[in-house]
Amino acid sequence: MRYVSMTSHNIGMNLATEQYLMNDKDFGNEPLVLFYYEEPCIIVGRNQNTAEEINQDYVKKHNIRVTRRLSGGGAVYQDLGNLCFSFVVPSDSEEFGDFKSFTKPIVDVLHKMGAMTAEVSGRNDILVDGKKFSGNAMYSKNGKTFSHGTLMLNVDLSVVADALHVAKDKIASKGIKSVRSRVTNLRPYLAKEYQNIDVPTFRDDLIKGLFNVDSLDEIKDKQYVVTPEDQKKIDKIYEQYYNNWDWVYGKNPEFTLKRRKHFDMGTIDARLDVKDGVIKNIKFFGDFFGPQDVTKLADQLKGIKYDHDEIEKTLEKAGTQQYITGIPTTQIADLLA
Repeated sequence: MRYVSMTSHNIGMNLATEQYLMNDKDFGNEPLVLFYYEEPCIIVGRNQNTAEEINQDYVKKHNIRVTRRLSGGGAVYQDLGNLCFSFVVPSDSEEFGDFKSFTKPIVDVLHKMGAMTAEVSGRNDILVDGKKFSGNAMYSKNGKTFSHGTLMLNVDLSVVADALHVAKDKIASKGIKSVRSRVTNLRPYLAKEYQNIDVPTFRDDLIKGLFNVDSLDEIKDKQYVVTPEDQKKIDKIYEQYYNNWDWVYGKNPEFTLKRRKHFDMGTIDARLDVKDGVIKNIKFFGDFFGPQDVTKLADQLKGIKYDHDEIEKTLEKAGTQQYITGIPTTQIADLLA
């Protein structure tokens, strides 16, 4: 296993670096683990409608950077009290959506640091004493998969509920009253010697725990440092995606129908433009996961009759699990029509 400690505190630049290291660098079959942390920002999932996920006035007033990631899942708020981690592995080594395999090494180290109640829960969360301190998302391309997640060590929780719009059906499905009641910081649950730990030290201790060493000097040969040549290519990715208004916010057409439902494996929010009984346009939003781009599924629905049986037949032929993992085709058809 190799590791990278990113030096930037710009979420867009860090996501661009992650994308570059996954798609353009060859580390053979050796797993790669990345760590980074950033100034206040919101990262929406690949399939989400950014305008409906954030409180735009609050975000602008408090100078919170907004970007979109390649992976699915929901929107998250981060600041310098949060540490991100990412594992990059060959796709055939892990099943898409199996977050437990990726997060277990992190959880094992957290147990050694005193957070004995830390556990993977639900589809993609890590909890401590029943409260969420980590959310995770996954993306696959060209034979590789990355699974990245957050570790809320000492985040300003007062900002979370104000900066994000969390749908009421999602909150209700988890049996809780508010966003604040569901999330927590990890630091109070660590052993006494870690009660004042800062994020850089926390990162280094996690790396040492993952490699089972006492000092980073012992694994100097396992660290990869981004080169100036790498950085030039990363800068291009940053401008193409993470600093690009169209990528972050997108230009969404008008729709005549809205169909939304929260399932155990995520929320689907479908917008359809139906004219003369035919689907002229359709777009899927939501915090669901899937290894393939959901726009390809939408393209296969365009031009067909707005009829339940016709929609279900088209969905079955397309194979919905590669676009929206874990939600049965019949339930998606029921939602749309």
